[in-house]
Amino acid sequence: MLTATRELVSDVGYAKVTIEAIAARAGVGKQTIYRWWPSKGAVVFDSFLALSEGADGIRLPDTGDLEADLKTVMRATVAEFADPAFEAPLRALNSQIAEDPDLATLYREKLAGPLDDAKKQRLLSAQRAGQLDEGADLDLVLEVLYAPLQQRWLHRSGPLTPEYADALVDVTLRAFAP
Repeated sequence: MLTATRELVSDVGYAKVTIEAIAARAGVGKQTIYRWWPSKGAVVFDSFLALSEGADGIRLPDTGDLEADLKTVMRATVAEFADPAFEAPLRALNSQIAEDPDLATLYREKLAGPLDDAKKQRLLSAQRAGQLDEGADLDLVLEVLYAPLQQRWLHRSGPLTPEYADALVDVTLRAFAP
């Protein structure tokens, strides 16, 4: 069902996806879908989450070189945002999160929260190693690092390239240098 959902969002756009269409594409009855998900937004969220989940949980690289590790992660994020398999469901998910407080809560609990926790663990390791200001607010570091990327993606205001990802890391590390 999750693959069918992602395909439909990519093919026709979120607005035209219905529970009936998902059921038909997946070859199940719509009651099967309603048994597992309370709304179309929840199905789309889980279809996106299924693409993002790793078997070992969420961990960022920690090679001891914060700059290299962040550039690796940011380049991967840029590539993910540019991947059509992620982009359509992610755009749909973002529009639904803005309209559905329950979906926003689910998103924070299942994806955004765990991702932010993993990112903060890596930043905390960098603080301990003297690579990041020891008094830096880690939530603010993450916002400075990711918000420009998310805005550029959301508004399609410029290309998402590895060079752009690297520039965001450079600016962030200068801003929060020890």
